Amino acid sequence: MTGAAGSVGGSLSKSLAGDYRVVGMDVSTPDEGGDWIEIDLTSDEAVTAAVAEFRQRFGGRVASVVHLAAYFDFSGEHRPLYDEVNVEGTRRLLRALRDLELEQFVYSGTMLVHQAATPGERIDEQAPIAPRWAYPQSKAAAERVIAEERGDTPCVLLHLAGLYDESTAVPTLSQQIARIYERDMQGFLYAGDKDAGQSMIHRDDMIDAFRRVIDRRRELPDALTLLVGEPEAIGYQELQDLIGGLVHGEDWATVGVPPPLAKAGAWLQEKAEPLVPDAIDKGKPPFIRPFMIEIASDHYALDTGRARELLGWQPRRSIRETLPALVAALKRDPLGWYEANGITPPPWLEAAAAKVERPEALRGQAEAAFRAAHRRNLWGPFLTAALGVWLLASPPTLGEVAGPLVWSDMASGAALLVLGLLTTSWRLAPLRWISAAVGLWVMFAPLVFWTGSAAAYLNGTLVGALVTGLAAALPPTPGISPVASRTGPVIPPGWDYSPSDWLQRLPIVALALLGLIVSRYMAAYQLGHADGVWEPFFDVPGPKNGTEAIVTSSVSEAWPVPDAGLGAMVYVLEIITGLVGSRQRWRTMPWVVVAFGIMIVPLGVVSITFIVIQPIVIGTWCTLCLIGAAAMLLQIPYSLDELIATGQFLLRRRRAGRSLLQVFFTGDTDEGDADTPRTAERAGEFDMGPLRVARDTLGGNVAPRWNLLACIAIGVWLMCTRLTVGAEGAMADADHLIGSLVITAAVIAFAEVARPVRLVNIGLGAALLVVPFVVGAGAASLWSSLVCGAALIALSLPRGPVRMRYGGWNRLLV
Repeated sequence: MTGAAGSVGGSLSKSLAGDYRVVGMDVSTPDEGGDWIEIDLTSDEAVTAAVAEFRQRFGGRVASVVHLAAYFDFSGEHRPLYDEVNVEGTRRLLRALRDLELEQFVYSGTMLVHQAATPGERIDEQAPIAPRWAYPQSKAAAERVIAEERGDTPCVLLHLAGLYDESTAVPTLSQQIARIYERDMQGFLYAGDKDAGQSMIHRDDMIDAFRRVIDRRRELPDALTLLVGEPEAIGYQELQDLIGGLVHGEDWATVGVPPPLAKAGAWLQEKAEPLVPDAIDKGKPPFIRPFMIEIASDHYALDTGRARELLGWQPRRSIRETLPALVAALKRDPLGWYEANGITPPPWLEAAAAKVERPEALRGQAEAAFRAAHRRNLWGPFLTAALGVWLLASPPTLGEVAGPLVWSDMASGAALLVLGLLTTSWRLAPLRWISAAVGLWVMFAPLVFWTGSAAAYLNGTLVGALVTGLAAALPPTPGISPVASRTGPVIPPGWDYSPSDWLQRLPIVALALLGLIVSRYMAAYQLGHADGVWEPFFDVPGPKNGTEAIVTSSVSEAWPVPDAGLGAMVYVLEIITGLVGSRQRWRTMPWVVVAFGIMIVPLGVVSITFIVIQPIVIGTWCTLCLIGAAAMLLQIPYSLDELIATGQFLLRRRRAGRSLLQVFFTGDTDEGDADTPRTAERAGEFDMGPLRVARDTLGGNVAPRWNLLACIAIGVWLMCTRLTVGAEGAMADADHLIGSLVITAAVIAFAEVARPVRLVNIGLGAALLVVPFVVGAGAASLWSSLVCGAALIALSLPRGPVRMRYGGWNRLLV
């Protein structure tokens, strides 16, 4: 028996062992004992040597050679091993067997070599040989080799159906069950005839067929082909319904997809398959391949009359009756089932198996909680649909009847109406991210098209922000893994509080709201909706004040859209991402925390840079720009602790062997218990009195210590030395630049987790001691620079007390 170490070979060997002496041949031999010979079907010498060893050890008489060994993969592509193992390997084996006294050669083939039927029809052994993809094509080629090389040896070709038992199944079926179990989006889609199906065969029935062929070897025709499988082929839709009912207790909706679209999607998914090593990313490779779309309507129902007549064989089991046991095995031990079926389990399942005794119960709890939250917030999808209707009706009510913004609003409104209605189904909740993308475009479109209508701009801002907020921030958030949502702590290990507490995010949201108001006001002037902009302090020669000169400068006009409007969009996104997720989002939604941090920290630095260049490049200041920059800068210390906690979490998960990509987008559990005394204390954050809320919001880990405030005062002085000490030229520019950086470093150091950033001001202070001598400053500027430099160095040395614990981060707080 070739391929004896495989699953079918092992079962067949045990069945035959009582009546025959079974000699197993495989590319590697097991350690469990028995009669084994190593064979490599890709080598003439190895095959010849294996058969010679057989003759030497067991003699030359053989009742039956059962040829099970074959190469198989589900890529659909033609691999060299198909020829080397399946075709030429069969040829090598038959030629080597010529010196033996062989009563029978049995070949394990597949029904897929036949031309497919259509639903309602059956195929028999006379059906044309017309395989449609690489694996059955290689099996058909091997059968042609058998016809050429067998000589007078009686031969039986078994064309077998898809194998299953109570715990495993052929990949097409096991993957189908897994997709439904995971509620994978692909599990709802099908590109072929939903009535088409494929015959299956239970392992015991397959082994029985092999036994009968071997036992009746002297009674059978010399050249015989037999179809072996269950006559019935359950259609794809019916099978989906059966699995959905067994797994989730519900009918399963299957949506037809046009084959060209499905094939394009499968191609894109295949090309995007992760290329990083498994040690870094254990992501599941795509199972659906483009070639599967082409054969999705192939139907294989079998006429097994010949097997019944010649062998007395007929199946005693059916997939319909066994499916409950197969699904029960999955629900009893999901991780073991995935491993037994050779399927990469979803990362949450591996984490759940390590965290809880019954992963299936955890999945059920997570799903029940998601559905309950979806029911409580159904008003969100309906409001999204209503906002879509509002957008559809907006252009005429705003006095616009033509133009690109009108068409944009109409198309966006129609999309939101459809998406809102679709996402009333909890199963389609992931479509909310598409709604969010449409909402972002609705906000952005008035800037792209430079609308001259203030009403249209306001409409786009409000509707877009509402849609994006409803889609992204309204519970339940799609995409969080069950193990992340149901296990793990609220407070990071080694921390005194959750950096994702609402009171931690509230200052950021409030500051972003201030920045939004300021930015929209300046954007209105850039778009021509306002005749002027308020500016109480700064002026320039000509008709424009300082702010107007800044927002219409060459720097601002270098952007293809109004830069103030773009800033307003960023502030809206900060508000929305500040509202997304629970107090555990540092580990349930790492991608949101990182996006939040990117909008605040790097973009805050960009905003500060713009303030730095204003007097140097443009020659004036902008009061509103200063207010906006201050709002952005003050957000940075409030956001850093959450970024650090998320970074620590990702590092722990990486060390635990988790896929960083999966954890980043779907979250994970973590060390520690879900309930702690501090968790309970902070559970009702807004149940506290208003003074306590204000104190916790403005205090916590962000503390403006006296030495940092003094550094800020020095920074302000340096930025104003043109007025205070008459600084000019390079010295004035240097003071302005250094002063801006001093303020930035001091404000960031307000956060305990960023306390070492204050040390940057030591370097800036040292620069102040040198710059006057390099640029040749006047006496007043010289003494101002020297005093400020020495003061900065002295004020930046004291760290101050660190009152909170931040895990391993505390050791870095010098």
